[in-house]
Amino acid sequence: MEAEPIASAWIAPAPQPLLIRDFFTRTRTWAPDRTISYRNLRTLTYSAWMKRVEQAARVLRDAGVRPGVRVGVLDWDSHRYLELFFAIPMLGAVLHTVNVRLTPDQMAYTIRHAEDTVLMVHPDFLKVAEEMAPQLPGINTWISLSDEGVTPVSTLPFRGDYEALLAAAPAGFDFPDLDENTVATLFYTTGTTGDPKGVYFTHRQIVLHATTGALTFAVHSQPLTLNDHDVYLPLTPMFHVQAWGFPYMAVMLGLQQIYPGRFEPSMILSLLEQHRVTISHCVPTLLQMLLHHPESSSVNWSRLKIVIGGAPLPIGLAQLARSRGIQILGGYGMSETGPLVAVSHVKPDHPLDPGTSPADALDVVTRTGFPMPLVDAGIMDAAGTLLPPGREHVGELVLRAPWLTAGYHGQPEASAALWRGGWLHTGDIAYLDTDGYIRITDRLKDVIKIGGEWISSLELENCLSQHEAVKEVVVVGVPDPKWDEHPHADVVLRAGFEDQVTPKALARFLHRFVEEGTLHKRAILTSIRIVPAIARTSVGKFDKKRLRAELAAGLKR
Repeated sequence: MEAEPIASAWIAPAPQPLLIRDFFTRTRTWAPDRTISYRNLRTLTYSAWMKRVEQAARVLRDAGVRPGVRVGVLDWDSHRYLELFFAIPMLGAVLHTVNVRLTPDQMAYTIRHAEDTVLMVHPDFLKVAEEMAPQLPGINTWISLSDEGVTPVSTLPFRGDYEALLAAAPAGFDFPDLDENTVATLFYTTGTTGDPKGVYFTHRQIVLHATTGALTFAVHSQPLTLNDHDVYLPLTPMFHVQAWGFPYMAVMLGLQQIYPGRFEPSMILSLLEQHRVTISHCVPTLLQMLLHHPESSSVNWSRLKIVIGGAPLPIGLAQLARSRGIQILGGYGMSETGPLVAVSHVKPDHPLDPGTSPADALDVVTRTGFPMPLVDAGIMDAAGTLLPPGREHVGELVLRAPWLTAGYHGQPEASAALWRGGWLHTGDIAYLDTDGYIRITDRLKDVIKIGGEWISSLELENCLSQHEAVKEVVVVGVPDPKWDEHPHADVVLRAGFEDQVTPKALARFLHRFVEEGTLHKRAILTSIRIVPAIARTSVGKFDKKRLRAELAAGLKR
């Protein structure tokens, strides 16, 4: 007998939308006296900070910001930026976090392409903004973001300074009800060729990412966990995928927060120690820089938990961090994934107990990561077939999750290519191991092709990073008349080793991994160069594209 539908004598209310606004609901009474600090310049309680978010909304509304309006922000990591993370999207407008490390022409392109009409500018970027202004006819409102609350002298027609405008704005603001699929944030990724591509996320996606991310870090204990006693400081810039979504998690949980402003290693180290920071996240190169800084000995690193992303966590860096007492693990994501989709927490049936060998512990934390809840990860071959787990089944990592970007702003063809076959294509070569972890072997564009076989640049970097003299290493493929390509490594040595270690010594060290079967036998073709520094991209990753171009130009000469 067919079941009858459930009858109802009343009309059910509309489902509660998932909105950024509602991150405040619990925190408003849970942690009203917890603090949010900006460098050593200002400290606010959550109550005072939330009042400022309401005042910021009034200022923006008076400046003509309405639903759908795009607002560009050029600022360092600050309490102001955090306020704008909320005030702008809670109005139904779109927050465009402008990458301040792009060239002026690239920045101007992203602002025009995003169709920003309001631009908020820290005085440190005043000259750049003045240079860009003739290329930005769509900007009709300029607001300065000074620490002092004073509008700088400029050719730009500033409406006023943010701090002064807030001081004159009344408290209280009723944020509108919004469709949860309203676009909240927009930023531009430079990880592909050609012009930067605009990646966007809705209120629903940001809420789901923050909630799932907080859950993932809170329920696992090894190698690190997240709780409401943590003190948070972002090392990833706020323009880069909303600082990986962690500021939204921190506000939702009511964590004490520290914002460092302009990146200055001495200031960062001072803030880490002064505020007893316990949780952060960054790309590997940034942690390397801090750990090797002359003032790093002043920091008690043993209280710090850090998530590494943006690039694989090298074993050498993991060893160094653990030797300082840092609890460290790798995470995986990309701009298009919002970004977190996998984290290398330890499964409950594989605990890192006191008897766990250092090698086994490092093997887990340097894996790409285990998919977070709600994430479906697959490995796809060139024919579009999903492959089973196992190291022998290597293909492109493809993903599904409710917070992945729907596409690229204004680029339908690129969006269709990103989502071909109903999966988001990452461009990463990977396999799923038998424990369920994702194992990235290389970027599709970075894999080295030697005599018809593929060699992983990441595996070579991992092995060289374990030499005691190696501070940083990057590996790319360069054209080779016999082998199609051969690997090339640029290596930065640690202080004190400059006159002790040669490229030949590093090559001999690399041969050890070939002999034990860790590396492909053709890895011995790697050419090695010792350099004083390695070029980085605007978000702090090693700039492999620039290095390949430099090496190719050298070959032509």
